[in-house]
Amino acid sequence: GVEALTGLGVLPRAMAALGGYRCIECNGEATELYRDYQRGVLRISICKSCQKPVDKYIEYDPVIILINAVLCKAQAYRHILFNTKINIHGKLCVFCLLCEAYIRWLQLQDSSQNPDPDDLIRYAKEWDFYRMFGIASLEQTSFFIGIFITLWWMTPEMLKRKSDFILLLKALLLSTYGKLLLIPAVIWEHDYTPLCLAFIKVFVLISNSQAIRVTLNLNRILPWFAIFFGLILENGVVCLFWKMGWDV
Repeated sequence: GVEALTGLGVLPRAMAALGGYRCIECNGEATELYRDYQRGVLRISICKSCQKPVDKYIEYDPVIILINAVLCKAQAYRHILFNTKINIHGKLCVFCLLCEAYIRWLQLQDSSQNPDPDDLIRYAKEWDFYRMFGIASLEQTSFFIGIFITLWWMTPEMLKRKSDFILLLKALLLSTYGKLLLIPAVIWEHDYTPLCLAFIKVFVLISNSQAIRVTLNLNRILPWFAIFFGLILENGVVCLFWKMGWDV
């Protein structure tokens, strides 16, 4: 409807004049998502390549879009990455890292419980949390570096410009939203919590793969190959921390 098309934070009319959109069905370029005929009459643009609506999601409720993104639908990812103006990837990344650091810190406290309420002990525990945050940040950075190196090596023509790197980084950061599920998994702790954490890890990797595939318009194999190399580099950093005697 009209309200969905012109809703705040989704499609300001100024954006429609800029162009640079993508068809969510065939990934073809489009100059506009809808045409305004004035007096509240709007019409969704039709893709010249596939003859389908360029972006049907501009009429959808944000909850429906979120559900489709959770289901890892390529159309929902294209809508979010190319046809909306979302700048929460930095904040989302920090919050996800805080969640992961909290989980690691909690597990570390469970393995080394100390009832002493001394201020020095409390300070040490607080420092452990900061250390877990730093380790989680380094691991994620190495994971992304492994992905970028692999993609640059396999498809150098895809990452020629700085904007291509920025778009892919933004897509990877947004696709880590699954880590937010770590907190509920720990709050409602039960015997299957380790299994839940493993499923969350797999879900995040699937989201990363879909983000790479949609951003660079690749097949399904190459993104997984890049993720596999990223995991190797990330585990290499973990092994380095273990050799240094750090609990991760």
